[in-house]
Amino acid sequence: MIQGIDYAAIAPPLIVAVAALGLLLADAFDVPRRVLGPACCGALGAALIAVIALAPGDRRATFCVPDALRGGGPRSCSYVTDDFTLLFQGLVLAAALVVVLLSLQEITDSEIPAGEYHFLLLCAVIGALTLVAARDLVLLLVALETLSLPVFALVGLRRYDGRASEAALKLFLVSVVSTAIMLFGISLVYGTTGAMHLDRIAPALGRVPADLDPVAAVGVVLLLAGFAFKVAAVPFHFWAPDVYEGAPLPVAAFLSVVSKAAGFAGLAIVLALGLPAYGHVWGPVIAVLAALTMTLGNLVALRQRTAIRLLAWSSVAQSGYMLAPLSVGSHRLPEAVAATTAYVALYAVMNLGAFTVVTGFARRRLDGARPHRDTLDGYRGLAHRSPATATALAFFLICLAGLPPGVMGLFAKVVVFRATVAGGVTWLAVIMAINTAIGLYYYLAWAVRLFTPPVRPFADPLPGWPVRAALAATAAGAVVLSVAPQIVLQTVSAAT
Repeated sequence: MIQGIDYAAIAPPLIVAVAALGLLLADAFDVPRRVLGPACCGALGAALIAVIALAPGDRRATFCVPDALRGGGPRSCSYVTDDFTLLFQGLVLAAALVVVLLSLQEITDSEIPAGEYHFLLLCAVIGALTLVAARDLVLLLVALETLSLPVFALVGLRRYDGRASEAALKLFLVSVVSTAIMLFGISLVYGTTGAMHLDRIAPALGRVPADLDPVAAVGVVLLLAGFAFKVAAVPFHFWAPDVYEGAPLPVAAFLSVVSKAAGFAGLAIVLALGLPAYGHVWGPVIAVLAALTMTLGNLVALRQRTAIRLLAWSSVAQSGYMLAPLSVGSHRLPEAVAATTAYVALYAVMNLGAFTVVTGFARRRLDGARPHRDTLDGYRGLAHRSPATATALAFFLICLAGLPPGVMGLFAKVVVFRATVAGGVTWLAVIMAINTAIGLYYYLAWAVRLFTPPVRPFADPLPGWPVRAALAATAAGAVVLSVAPQIVLQTVSAAT
């Protein structure tokens, strides 16, 4: 009746958890803040090394149902470390490392308490690492909340900024409602199947009695609602623009990349391992969500005049592209999961790079006031003042648009188009094509501004070495993946 624990399997989140507690205690004993940032980077680096060390080994599982309670069923483990898990854990840790680099200067400029910030950020990372390894609905929900709850506080840590408090409250209220909906869905699924582990739910849903079929269908749809909030899919997207604008820029980058990647990983796990029998229910629902999400996101992005709100609505639209392959239902589902995973991995590099430039060159008022959000026109002439940075930002935007030489963005869109068409959802592929054309305008309009003369002269703050290091890492990743995008697809194919 006693469960064994495979500590090697849970090493990445365990390392981050120990580091989070250590940093909080160090801050309580007045350790200088210049030590906390590098220590946080070191912890994430150690966890990433643990992920790399686990990659060559066999599949690991822990927190499994004891033999005495298995009842002739499958092994049913709550935490599984396989290639899919390690791929997403590596992505989460690498992106979080870049976010910490971006945070070092932001903590000083925005007067954010360093110990609390790093503790909350690492707690959110723990949730993301656990979410991508969870294989039962209870652990999925706990991991999702562990990812979400620290972010509320991170968004509102700039205590002098009323927009930050408003954004944190909005994020909290929407999250609470979506969690309640998801919990109700889980209760319905459990009530019809009598199981919480995904490998037990899948066969049980295949033999649900006819009179319980509507109950199970409603439970499946409500379960998806929780993940729709996490990935900012319409109509659960309303929090995203205001939260991105009110939060510190590194936290907005975290939400846009780390939180979204973990959300899509959890969604793919639930659909592929637990709910394939109801693909005819959730497939059309996801198709409608994808169409609405990409269309609304792109249309509203056309009207944005500030960089951060444009990136926020662009992130909403990108969620629609990521959802599209999953609309195929149970038909060709492994290929669809691989397409979504590849797009998430490539999007993470592109979007994190754009956020890095925006964070590093957030302008200050000349009177010395605190930083404010730039308008797009504020980026006019950036190529004259910082050619390398302007080139990098233009390249990230071209990648997001899916145009050469940003081959990684083009490759990502081709992958999701192919999976959607192969799954028979042709009408959604047509909508994707139209939305891709719409997205070209606002990405290119911003890129063109970088190389036009500025309207009036102003001074840019010089980014410190952490921002320059983050920019170099993301730019190198974008170039490598544009030269050899098949690296991602081969890795994803092996993992899924």
